[in-house]
Amino acid sequence: MGKSQHLTLLGIYLIGGFQTYVMKALRNSQLSYQRAIRVLLNGNSAQRFVCLFLAGTFLSVAIAACSGSSSASKADVKLRLVSYSVTKAAHDRIIPKFVEKWKKQHNQNVTFEQSYGGSGTQTTAVISGSQEADIVHLALPLDVNKIQQAGLIKSDWEIKAPRNGVVTRSVAAIVTREGNPKGIKTWEDLAKDDVKLIAANPKTSGIAIWEFLAMWGSVTQTGGEEATALDYVTKVYKNMPVLTKDAREASDLFFQKGQGDVLINYENEVILAEQNGAKLPYVIPQVNISIDNPVTVVDKYVDKHGTREVAQAFVDFLYSTEAQREFAKLGYRSVNPTVSQEVVKQYPPIKTLFTSLDLGGWDQIQKKFFVDGAIFDKVQTAKKI
Repeated sequence: MGKSQHLTLLGIYLIGGFQTYVMKALRNSQLSYQRAIRVLLNGNSAQRFVCLFLAGTFLSVAIAACSGSSSASKADVKLRLVSYSVTKAAHDRIIPKFVEKWKKQHNQNVTFEQSYGGSGTQTTAVISGSQEADIVHLALPLDVNKIQQAGLIKSDWEIKAPRNGVVTRSVAAIVTREGNPKGIKTWEDLAKDDVKLIAANPKTSGIAIWEFLAMWGSVTQTGGEEATALDYVTKVYKNMPVLTKDAREASDLFFQKGQGDVLINYENEVILAEQNGAKLPYVIPQVNISIDNPVTVVDKYVDKHGTREVAQAFVDFLYSTEAQREFAKLGYRSVNPTVSQEVVKQYPPIKTLFTSLDLGGWDQIQKKFFVDGAIFDKVQTAKKI
């Protein structure tokens, strides 16, 4: 039914008072438009003018009311967030802020289905389809690249994203027991014969890959040869009685069960442990790696679920000053320039900070260190000898 037809019918309603009849006509589109026009034409010019003026006014109000009703009736939307284990505390603070903001701006309720675990394990679950993530926030870009290579994420994901897709940063920390009885101060000290380390497994955990690269780079980024680096990391891994599946399990083993002399973990995870009452000495090595944590939508699944708009809005929100301040409160090094300046004094400076690019980039890192039969597997074999 056209707009002019609506106006004519509403004019009849206003002049004649036939509310029930006209509403039925509006619903069923069965009123004879010719008859309606004749009724209008039988009146004088003033009547016709008043009729159409009131009809237009009424129609505008009706459209506004219908529009408001449509907005109010927006269906709830559910986002599926898959992340690595230690981000839960931050997301527990940030998600309610986003939900409130989206509700205020779009009059729509957003709920989150969340999953946390080792970054490698989570990546495998997303690729297999057992976790149909709308958003992944993982421990390292390598894991997002694996999902992209499986055809679930567009190949230019990092180019289109702020900060190349990196939403939080951290560095590696070496945690010791009270009084530091083993005298651990540098990466080199981890190779001592009487030191027992608690660490995660690079096959399942993001922190484990970062700590392996940090130890390797502590040699190669200060002028050492790769043969020296291989000998060093082999000695260190011989000091690891067990490899946990993720960073959180490693932290629990060290802090709650009292196992090991040393824990290698994210700086932010150590800060969180302190906030929860586990205050143990730790060292931020002066030669360290920039631990870059990426976030992105999973294109295949957001399109399947029809959640792209909300999912992308949440990813964008994670870069906001409001969200980055929440990350910073929990010890993450912010990628937001404003927040980074606000909290710069709470972190110790690092003399030599290298990145994954300094080690060849993620494609080369994966092939060189972590595919089956690569350097990490050789280290694991050597530690059993």
